[in-house]
Amino acid sequence: MKRIRWGILSTGRIAHQFAQDLLHVENAELVCVAARSGDAANEFAKQYSIPRAHCGYDALFADPAVDAVYVATPHTLHLAHSTAALEAGKAVLCEKPLTTCAADAEALIAVAKRTNGYLMEGMWTYFLPAVQVAQRWVAEGRIGRIRHVKADFGYPLLPFDAKRREYDSTLAGGCLLEMGIYPIAFAWLFLKQDPASIQVVARHAPNGVEDDVSMLFDYADCTATPCTATLGTSFRAKLRNWAYIIGDEGYIAIPDFWRARECMLYRLDERIDHFDDGRRTLGFEYEARAVGADLMQGKRESEIVPWEASLRFQDHIERIRARF
Repeated sequence: MKRIRWGILSTGRIAHQFAQDLLHVENAELVCVAARSGDAANEFAKQYSIPRAHCGYDALFADPAVDAVYVATPHTLHLAHSTAALEAGKAVLCEKPLTTCAADAEALIAVAKRTNGYLMEGMWTYFLPAVQVAQRWVAEGRIGRIRHVKADFGYPLLPFDAKRREYDSTLAGGCLLEMGIYPIAFAWLFLKQDPASIQVVARHAPNGVEDDVSMLFDYADCTATPCTATLGTSFRAKLRNWAYIIGDEGYIAIPDFWRARECMLYRLDERIDHFDDGRRTLGFEYEARAVGADLMQGKRESEIVPWEASLRFQDHIERIRARF
């Protein structure tokens, strides 16, 4: 079987998680890692038995042995690094958020179109089996018409430290791009509509970045039945981190939906179905395997996380920010 040869950009926490799970992908081979520090790249390569380590990102872009690049650098570098990789003829899986604003997302997609390159935002939640089973249950009509979507994602990042990446305003810090994009993307996945209106209650850290946000999306005409999405994100507290798709005939509950391992189907108070994927991995292998399959089929865009979805995420975030 042909394998896609991967290179990883950066050696941070998310890069480690992706590298661990890539070892379980039959259509993938991890051949290269790059970091600003040669020592960091070498240590990462040693840990995962990667044959080549580069000091500096340009060397990875120029490496002829790399087919696809996983961009795991901070948010503010996604546009530049993904652009450079596309210009070098590499396929790009860019960690979420794709960019830090809608205009940059449009610009990056334009680069993908111009270079005829593959580009996908790493919204790995969309590929998790439990989330896809929940989609199937909805499509089968098992909860009736959707009336509510509820999702939140928050962990306390305390005490506040303006130099910490998640809070750093120069690195697009704040809970919306870091965590809030998950519930926003979840609502889009199940409703596939822009909200008619958005209400927001936001709190801010001492340096001005948002650190706690509650959102109410009102869909005036959603599949012929008005519905709402109640979403939240926070650096101030551990939230429930579950998601619910609630219909007029039942509801689906997904614990820790952003990294979902299971989903449950309820009719009133009775659980009538349950799915557990039984995996021993973190779950990044599903999106990596899907990217590999896309590339082998000559696709330039994911059907599961298409460019339009990434544009909608950014647009909704900008509408939320406008209400701070």
